[in-house]
Formats: sequence, C-alpha cells, structure tokens
Amino acid sequence: MSDTPPDRLCVDPESKFHDEAVLARGVGVRFKGEEKTNVEEYCVSEGWVRLAVGNRVDRRGKALTVKLQGTVEPYFQDV
Repeated sequence: MSDTPPDRLCVDPESKFHDEAVLARGVGVRFKGEEKTNVEEYCVSEGWVRLAVGNRVDRRGKALTVKLQGTVEPYFQDV
C-alpha cells in the first residue's frame, strides 16, 4: 500500500469508492486547513467533501450529508 491516500474515498460500503483496507489504516482529512472528523466522502481532484449533518439519517438509515467545496488534504493517521 502506498503512503498517499486515494484521490477519492467513501465510508459507505455500498459505494464503489469504499476501500476497507485504507479505512482500517486510518485516514484523516483537513478541509480548508481545518481538521474534520465527520467526513463521509471526499474527492481531492474535484475539491469537495461530504460531511455528516449531526445524527440525522434519511429513510434508508444513511447519514444526511452536505457537500462543501474547497481544498481537501487527506493523510494517513498512522504515519
């Protein structure tokens, strides 16, 4: 496994961008220079993150999210 996180990653197991091995290693995300702990999905090349909105869920039981644009800096927490 490389020392750089993937360009796009999602915590939802049904997503094609979900990678259990990478998530088990621990990925942190800085968005606009600020550490975020409620990131559901991110994309570095497109410059956006999806953040969970509180403890709210939709009718399928998935977290409600908001998509924000800006600089995304993922990193591995074990390094």
